[in-house]
Parts: sequence; structure tokens; C-alpha cells
Amino acid sequence: QVQVVESGGGSVQAGGSLRLSCSVSGYAYPGICVAWFRQAPGKARERIAYFSSGGPSTDYADSVKGRFTISKDHSKNTIYLQMNSLKPEDSAMYYCAAKVACFYSDFRYWGQGTQVTVSS
Repeated sequence: QVQVVESGGGSVQAGGSLRLSCSVSGYAYPGICVAWFRQAPGKARERIAYFSSGGPSTDYADSVKGRFTISKDHSKNTIYLQMNSLKPEDSAMYYCAAKVACFYSDFRYWGQGTQVTVSS
């Protein structure tokens, strides 16, 4: 059974940085495709960063491009989201999600979320 566990959220002032971690265990396939999503109260969930081990390749939402970086630990299935130059509008619950396999279109496995709060 695949488990996804996020950590690293917290409170920070605008302009600061945080690094979120996503540990994926029980993954049956050699590759891994994981995304970070976020959802603020009253807003739609937004996919902000995506990592595919085939390549590897990444992509980002325009709202975070140039400020956030998604990466993977070489030795384990831990995906990081380095968040720099944080803004109050980045405040949200952040979720990590993994696909069953990279050729699937949907994200089957979700973590419980970690809260990020950015104060001005």
C-alpha cells in the first residue's frame, strides 16, 4: 500500500523560505511521478509543481515559477518543494500526491497536507 506523508510546513514572514518534504513509501513501480498541490480557504485546489522521474522532468504553475523548486532525493522516494520569496498569497494547505505509475493521468495517493502560513 502506497503511503504519502508531507512535512515541513509552518509559519514564515513574507520573503522567507520553507522546504516541504513528501515521503512516498510502498511504491511498486521503478519510476515515480509526484505533484504538489495547494488549496487556500475558499479557493480551488491548484497544482503548483510536478516531478517525473522519467527524464527527470519538472513543471510549475506560473504562480510559483522562479520561486519554488521541486526535486527528489537520489537515494529514496522523498520529494522536496523548496519555496523561496514566499508571499502572503502562498498561504494554503499544501498536499503531495503520487500517481500509481507515471503513465496514469490521475493522482491516486494523497498525503494529509501540511499548512503553510506567510505573514506580511
